[in-house]
Amino acid sequence: MQSVFTGPVYVVRDNIDTDQIIPAQYLNLVPTIEEEYVKLGSYALCGLPESLYSTRYVKEGQLDSEYPIVVAGRNFGCGSSREHAPIAMGSAACELVLAESFARIFFRNCVATGELYPCECKDRLCDILKTGDVVTVDLDAATVKVKETGKVYSFKALGDVRPVVDAGGLFNFARKSGMIAAQS
Repeated sequence: MQSVFTGPVYVVRDNIDTDQIIPAQYLNLVPTIEEEYVKLGSYALCGLPESLYSTRYVKEGQLDSEYPIVVAGRNFGCGSSREHAPIAMGSAACELVLAESFARIFFRNCVATGELYPCECKDRLCDILKTGDVVTVDLDAATVKVKETGKVYSFKALGDVRPVVDAGGLFNFARKSGMIAAQS
């Protein structure tokens, strides 16, 4: 499985809720239908107020974001329990979120769906980085290295949740580990 991710970051602040991640009007898209899963990604983070976030996470008319890493402040993913939030981000080519803290249900949904790695940072990276900065995240070392400055920051190791995300979610992990029968 991939353990090192490099790319530009998209920076958001505190209390980004699931309505900002994927507004309710797009919840009729069914992630298990491939074309609807792909379309869901085009709406990732479209609920952010344009007055605060002039750069869109996914450009108009695109399906994927050019930012594989999202950097956030405290309480990322608060609000509802919708699984569509991490799924939309994963569909938009987000690989991981570096946040100061996560809403519990969003963190669990990241793991259960296997869409992206929820990495809890020890430093407030949303005050240090700006959208477009390039970083390298090493899941094995639990570090974030900023390309421009060379500074290295750490995050809490993913521990037992990492193999679940690596497997593509809870059900895939259970099948691979023999906890439930493989689909025929």
